[in-house]
Amino acid sequence: MRLPRTAHTVRPWRIHEIADDFHIEDVWALPTPGGPDDFAHLVRQMHDGDGAHTHSPLSRALFAVRWKLGEIFGWDDIRAGRAGVPTLRDRLPEDLRDSCPATDLKAVPFTSIYQTHDEWAAEIVNRTVHAVMHLGWVSDRKGGYHARMAVLVKPNGVRGALYMAAIKPFRYLGVYPALLRSIGRQWDADVARRAAT
Repeated sequence: MRLPRTAHTVRPWRIHEIADDFHIEDVWALPTPGGPDDFAHLVRQMHDGDGAHTHSPLSRALFAVRWKLGEIFGWDDIRAGRAGVPTLRDRLPEDLRDSCPATDLKAVPFTSIYQTHDEWAAEIVNRTVHAVMHLGWVSDRKGGYHARMAVLVKPNGVRGALYMAAIKPFRYLGVYPALLRSIGRQWDADVARRAAT
């Protein structure tokens, strides 16, 4: 379920001090019901997941087109921390610098920035945008917890702003619905696996 931006801004997340020059593009409640100590399972799922785009024909097609356009126009030939492109890891305060390794996610070209007991962020940098996927673990005030995902962006110039505007309807029609369904399915499978052991 899509949430207002204030659902992210009112929380005391550490990302506010690290990416204060990024725009909050979207905030979503994720279908990940759990307990107070389950956040680490979600972070591991994000690292090891097979990618939401593999579950929906529309989403698969959108990702295929996006990666092909990136190849043709050279959008994806730079990465954070490489070739002089700054990474948000360089902005981390001392207490977050060793919170997690700068590992790449398996299914999507994001790299972890930091992790706390209730927060995790990963970034992607290319010639169109510098973006952050932020997950936070929040109480539902009834004894349960679930994740919220915020997408923060900083377009790279006019080209990046035009790119973000052009892909907006595709994100809402294909990418986000498939992503949320995939996260929920993977979460349910992980919960069942943990319960069986």
